[in-house]
Amino acid sequence: MVDQDHVSVTLTVAEPAAKVFAVLADPRTHAAIDGTGWVQEPVDRALLTDVGQVFRMAMYHPDHPDGDYQVANKVQVLAPPRAIGWLTGEEKDDGHLEFGGWFWRYDLAPLGPSETAVTLTYDWSAVPRSIREYLQFPPFGPEHLTNSLHHLAELAATR
Repeated sequence: MVDQDHVSVTLTVAEPAAKVFAVLADPRTHAAIDGTGWVQEPVDRALLTDVGQVFRMAMYHPDHPDGDYQVANKVQVLAPPRAIGWLTGEEKDDGHLEFGGWFWRYDLAPLGPSETAVTLTYDWSAVPRSIREYLQFPPFGPEHLTNSLHHLAELAATR
């Protein structure tokens, strides 16, 4: 589903919610989950365990002024094994974190002991007009979220 300020996709994964959540809470898996090729590798490799925790990821995008860059993500939702989500932004040279108003959220609904409905939402409702003037939202189609959920299902099955 795509609307003016968010896109979300749901996929049934043939794994328990706790197993799926464990994959999402490990930044070392995020490059393999992402279907765009933008997410490269974690800079911070610690498991996501607390709201407010910051984890950085190396990124690549051909349209980014530097090509290679880094994002700082701040955990906003952490309710194992039901939900996990983070704001994405950047760390300035002085160490200050600045977020652009978009976030990623995964909601997991157990459908039984070995099946989970996973909903991935990308929300840009808090992005200010000044950023929307030079960045198009969403920067990818909904098929990216579907691909990501399929990658997540594959990773969960192999853990």
